[in-house]
Parts: sequence; C-alpha cells; structure tokens
Amino acid sequence: MFGWAIEEARRRGCALVQLTTDRSRDDAGRFYERLGVVASHEGMKLLP
Repeated sequence: MFGWAIEEARRRGCALVQLTTDRSRDDAGRFYERLGVVASHEGMKLLP
C-alpha cells in the first residue's frame, strides 16, 4: 500500500512525501527505511 501511495504521489507531481512516526517504534522505522524514507528532522510537542 505504501509503495502504491508513493508512486501515485510522484505520478501526480508531488515533490515531497512526508510521514510521522514515534521514534520509539524501531520496527516501523526500519520498515520506512526499507521503503527509502530518510529521517529529516525531529519534532516537538507540548503535552497537557
């Protein structure tokens, strides 16, 4: 499904595909890296 979504985005001229995941999800990080996703920045949030 991710492969299709990435290719569809490219076909439609998207210059960037971005996703958000929790850094503690090591398996997810490895999965995304296998798809070619590269970590680009670290986010911040304010919790209540």
